[in-house]
Amino acid sequence: MKPDAELPAPHHGLLLTYFLTVRDVAVARRFYADVFGGEVVREENPAMVKVANSWIIMNPGGGPTPDKPGVVLEAPLPGDRVSGFLNVRVADIAAFHSHAVAKGAEFLTEPIDRGAELRCYLRDPDGYLIEVGQSTGLLVGIPAETPAGRS
Repeated sequence: MKPDAELPAPHHGLLLTYFLTVRDVAVARRFYADVFGGEVVREENPAMVKVANSWIIMNPGGGPTPDKPGVVLEAPLPGDRVSGFLNVRVADIAAFHSHAVAKGAEFLTEPIDRGAELRCYLRDPDGYLIEVGQSTGLLVGIPAETPAGRS
């Protein structure tokens, strides 16, 4: 760890970080540093990558600990069921998409115009889903589309 690194420790109030249980810390750390232009502030135990004004914290899974009895951390199972995802907002989705593809990111689709925003999704090396979006119509009062089957 760099001695002068800014760590996610607020001087007042709170801040949010995102913790990921990963299979290979080095691979996950490199993905978030390369694709999202993050700064590695801790290599391991836990790994921390500062991305813009946020931190991604990564560690391997493990069994219960005294502060989380009965809880087992594990990377996501393969498949398409997801109960949460990282949501990243960018100023220029075309530029971000090009950069990320050049760094090896694989997107589910190209960015799609959804009226309120341009958006696309990718998965990290452990299979975590990441939404990347650029607000467009939302900025001028165009709401997000209601998904099919919902009213």
